[in-house]
Amino acid sequence: MKINFQNKTIILILLFVFQLSFAQKKEETIGTETVNVVKPYSPTISDAFKVKETPSLDDSGNQAKETIKYSILSVPVASTFTPSKGKAAGVDKSKQERLFNNYATLGVGNYGTLNAELFVTQDLGNNDYVAGMFRHHSSQGGIKDVFLNDEFYDTALNVGYGQNNRDMSWNIDLGYQNQIYNWYGLPVDFGSTLLPQDRFILIDKINPNHSYNTISLGGNIDFTDGIFSKVATRFTHFSDSFSSSENRFYVKPTFKVDVMDQSINTNVIIDHVSGSFENNYFQNSGQPIKYSLTNFGVEPSFVVNENDWTLELGAGLYYGLDSENSGNKFYIYPKVNASYKLVGDLMIFYTGVNGGLNQNSYADFVTENPFLSPTLNMRPSSTQYNVFAGLKGKLANNVSYNLTGSYLNEKDKALFKSNDYTEDITNQNYAYGNSFGVIYEDIRTFRFYGELKADFSENVTFGINGTFNSYKTDGQLEAWNLPTMKLSSSLDVNITKQWYAGLNVFYVGERKDMQSNLDLPTEPTVVSLKSYFDANAHLGYKFSDRLTFFLKLNNIGNQAYEKWLNYPVQGFQVLGGANYKFDF
Repeated sequence: MKINFQNKTIILILLFVFQLSFAQKKEETIGTETVNVVKPYSPTISDAFKVKETPSLDDSGNQAKETIKYSILSVPVASTFTPSKGKAAGVDKSKQERLFNNYATLGVGNYGTLNAELFVTQDLGNNDYVAGMFRHHSSQGGIKDVFLNDEFYDTALNVGYGQNNRDMSWNIDLGYQNQIYNWYGLPVDFGSTLLPQDRFILIDKINPNHSYNTISLGGNIDFTDGIFSKVATRFTHFSDSFSSSENRFYVKPTFKVDVMDQSINTNVIIDHVSGSFENNYFQNSGQPIKYSLTNFGVEPSFVVNENDWTLELGAGLYYGLDSENSGNKFYIYPKVNASYKLVGDLMIFYTGVNGGLNQNSYADFVTENPFLSPTLNMRPSSTQYNVFAGLKGKLANNVSYNLTGSYLNEKDKALFKSNDYTEDITNQNYAYGNSFGVIYEDIRTFRFYGELKADFSENVTFGINGTFNSYKTDGQLEAWNLPTMKLSSSLDVNITKQWYAGLNVFYVGERKDMQSNLDLPTEPTVVSLKSYFDANAHLGYKFSDRLTFFLKLNNIGNQAYEKWLNYPVQGFQVLGGANYKFDF
């Protein structure tokens, strides 16, 4: 039976009216009623069920998908385009500077200065090589207001052979050096006890020439594996033109032993020096001065690394043997070093205490001061302890700093002091107040050191450092010839690819010395050597990869300062030359 839309509407309206008639009562007021709950409400939770991850679908009522068929109609197209092969973009590379194995340098300057160097090396195979070096530096003198000859010569020749293997590398070298200096530093008032004519005769009689000869043979061995890490050894024969002679031999092996997951590094030192001088300074003994000293030392230590801490603990045990004077001694020294990174590499605190026994030799003294008299007493120097603490790190990526404060206690420290003199014409050529002796003194030193380095760019580098000392002696009036202050600064600039330049300045503070003329009835007085400032500069031009021209300027201020008492230095110096690099 079919019901039309109009009939449906009438039926719905009648049902709605009928419902309203049952839901409403027409009363003026609504009374209160009491509701009694027969059974309290007890909610229950139905059993949970899991929704299927892959629900099943009833697609029986869906229409089947119609299969679609694709077809491509190919139409040939004429084209003249031919794709090229891909090519990686090029990277601009700076030209790498060629390295050469050999070089030769020659320079000449005022004061008759000649400076020459030659270094050659040649591989003989895959692992072995030979090398040789020649060096010469001389000046014809010409220092203002100097009465004696002040020229000097320094010539050295060295040859060597070495091998580099996988488990071990070693080398051996043989060297010879000849040095000629002059005791030209007469006292300012020299000859004050003589008549002018006698003074000129005496000065003319002095022959200040003094020469040294050195023959050395040494070698080094480095081990990759095994107990021994390296071994260094050398024999040196040193002599002078006054029949002085000295032999020195040392061997210094270093080995490592693993104990309970800890490596113990040990340095072993055997250092022997013996020699003789023909006579003492005043020539009143008639016997040569002989010495024979041997130091035996062992320095074990181990390093502990813990987070930002690094700690080295060790000690030095030495036995000093004096065969001539029977002065044998046993020494114990601390060897403790620690560092802590306060702010990464920006600020590192370090501290420690160290000590050691230093073997003195005539050859080492001459290297520091060539104007010594050949009449020295030899003994080792002992650094009882050196306590230090400091900060180092970086102020920026290209600026580093280092600040250190230390306190040293040294026994028998070697000091250079001017020799007293007479004006007797029979004296030796070094006995007219123009030479130095060595005095051993116990000294305590407060020291502060500061350093700053900066690489402003690849082409500009700068550095400055300073050392400040305060000395306290036991027996001597002063710490002879030790400066209270030393400052140094350097600047290097690559102006262009061909041009470069540099500047170095340094300042040395006041030193003390004392000398007396024994012919005069006066008490010796302490002499103050004035502080001095020196500036040096250099300029270079790279003509090619092989050839470079250079110009050096020394003592630009033209100061006749005294590095040692009565020994003024050369004034303004100019040196020009070239350096040539080559391969065989």
